[in-house]
Amino acid sequence: MKVKIEGEKIIKAVKKLDGIEIVLENNNDAKEAMDLILKKIELPNAIDFNKLRDVSVSSFQEYNTSAVQYKMIFLLEFLFEDNLSLETKVALIKEIQNFFAKI
Repeated sequence: MKVKIEGEKIIKAVKKLDGIEIVLENNNDAKEAMDLILKKIELPNAIDFNKLRDVSVSSFQEYNTSAVQYKMIFLLEFLFEDNLSLETKVALIKEIQNFFAKI
């Protein structure tokens, strides 16, 4: 399953959780930032975070009004254990999205 997250939200999350201001220049930077974030966020007890094997990161630019003004968007692909139910996958992704919505 994949979701998109604005680069600014990732930067704000790392600032909030670790107290450092990072720069996201590429997918590797975003991957490192997501690893930091996922180790520190609190998920409800009902969600087993250990079922998430990895997060793959890619990026693209989203142009809202013109070619000059754009946002860097990171596409996060969540890789789960094979036998995990769809409901559990959705619950974990929903909690991560809720975290970013609060940033």
